[in-house]
Amino acid sequence: MQIDSSVLYLTAASIGFFHTLLGPDHYLPFIVISKARKWSLLKTNLITLICGIGHVGSSVMIGFIGILLGIAVNQLTPIEATRGSVAAWLMIAFGLVYFIWGMRKAYKQKEHTHKHVHHDGTIHVHKHAHIKEHSHIHDKRSIKELTPWILFTIFIFGPCEPFIPILLYPAAQNNILAMVMVTIIFSVVTVGTMMLIVTSSYLGFKFLPKVNVERFMHAIAGATIFLCGASIQFLGL
Repeated sequence: MQIDSSVLYLTAASIGFFHTLLGPDHYLPFIVISKARKWSLLKTNLITLICGIGHVGSSVMIGFIGILLGIAVNQLTPIEATRGSVAAWLMIAFGLVYFIWGMRKAYKQKEHTHKHVHHDGTIHVHKHAHIKEHSHIHDKRSIKELTPWILFTIFIFGPCEPFIPILLYPAAQNNILAMVMVTIIFSVVTVGTMMLIVTSSYLGFKFLPKVNVERFMHAIAGATIFLCGASIQFLGL
């Protein structure tokens, strides 16, 4: 059965869009980490772009290797499922560690008072937070530098399950142009949707009422990433 190329391209675009939109793991990690780490919009989009390319690129590579080796869809599906499970567990582990680190950081940022009694009997009270006095600059810097790389690693393992069947159809017809077009359209729409949602959320935060949760933003980010991974692994989202 022949399918018109325009229908195939529209299908690739639609699946790329809805696959991303309905998978909160595609954008929530960038939104919460960006908010917690106070990244600029440019940096947030750059990291989202790089992780998105890694996410789509890994599935593209597996798809084309499958075509070259003559592997059928039902043989590639278990590979993608395994990759999805690895990505979910990585997200769970990263989210849990980040949550614990965030709670520890929040505790250290909690201000408390100290009283000093002077020789003349005057009592002086001042507030301080341990994080400002005892935090180690190298530890802080290393965590900041590792976060984008951890996200990139997770997204490399994250599969684009719907992409493989779409790619293998034009491959079965020996239509190289359609294969290339399907790959480009699916990739651009998927990564573009990720960036659009992340950008919209980033800008949308500015219109929300101010809530005093700044101290807990890292913990909230970790919990969100943990729940994303858990929903993939245990709920199949």
